[in-house]
Amino acid sequence: MSGFSATLSLYLSMAAFALAASITPGPVNILVLSSGVQYGFRPSLRLVFGATAGFCLLLLLIGLGLHEMLEAFPQLTTVIQWAGVAFLLFMAWKLATSDGELGKGNAQAGPKAITGAVMQWLNPKAWLASIAGMGAYAASGTPTLIWEFTAIYFVICFASVACWAYAGAFLSRFLGEPSRIRAFNRAMAVLLIASAAYLVFG
Repeated sequence: MSGFSATLSLYLSMAAFALAASITPGPVNILVLSSGVQYGFRPSLRLVFGATAGFCLLLLLIGLGLHEMLEAFPQLTTVIQWAGVAFLLFMAWKLATSDGELGKGNAQAGPKAITGAVMQWLNPKAWLASIAGMGAYAASGTPTLIWEFTAIYFVICFASVACWAYAGAFLSRFLGEPSRIRAFNRAMAVLLIASAAYLVFG
């Protein structure tokens, strides 16, 4: 029974780490929130899935030894940081110049899954979270632990980010006019710019 309790405690701790890292505000969640407002919940799930899959792939590769490459080539961290800043500014520009028209009637509307995945891979904080998580829960390099942590993270991350999409869809009831959507998107663009600034000066 003690072995079962220890395993359950470990899984709960993994889930708590994933929840804390996934549900708190960040560039991806800001973009998902805006997508939920403009395109609705279902279309935004593509972005949610892409962000979740992208992060979990990164998490898995870190667990399997990718962090060693960063230690061997520390300049890669700088490249990732500036690429992330550029991508955040690009997404901010896309939001700021959006026409504010709701796209809920178009099944193909809204950001694609690849957008969420790219944002995760260009986000230095995602790399740090992956390294910290694997260091805390799978430092031994045991493949079973690495895969279990990744699987738990996928479920928690998807549910957490999906909450932001749902929140956006809920807010759209009060932001039905294009002018209000444009104002909201520009506010989200400012937050993305602030995230980019934090990567540079934080």
